[in-house]
Amino acid sequence: MAPRDPVKRLSEICLAFPDAHEVAAWGELTFRVRNKIFAIHASPESHHSAGRESVWCKAKPVTQDLLLHAEPKRYFKPPYVGPRGWVGVWLDGGSVDWETLAGLLLDAYRLTAPKRLVAQLDLLEQSEKSKVTSTARKTTTKKVARKVVRRGRG
Repeated sequence: MAPRDPVKRLSEICLAFPDAHEVAAWGELTFRVRNKIFAIHASPESHHSAGRESVWCKAKPVTQDLLLHAEPKRYFKPPYVGPRGWVGVWLDGGSVDWETLAGLLLDAYRLTAPKRLVAQLDLLEQSEKSKVTSTARKTTTKKVARKVVRRGRG
């Protein structure tokens, strides 16, 4: 069975959020809510990606710091937006942890969306029919914290 296209998978996750939409900008696919960017796909052909496919997610600086220290081969500080806390996630190599990435994208959406949409998302999360789960967000934080502690950085 061939692996799923990471761009399609990324789109499925991002577009599951209320009022999320895709916009092509700077030669890349961006994911937005109310026209504010919460994630950017960087294709391997672009000058943004160092020849590797990735996604950049809006994040708090503390999240970026934890991820970069916990798994520096999986996460990186992206150009342009990295100094503001955004985190890059490599999508190549077949070792993408999609559950963790979904949690990061959920956090990125929550940081960007208006309060009304975040409240709408909270209602969706309470429903078992939702494509978006709070478990992904909780799992991301717990996994990263465990890895940092195991490495003696916490």
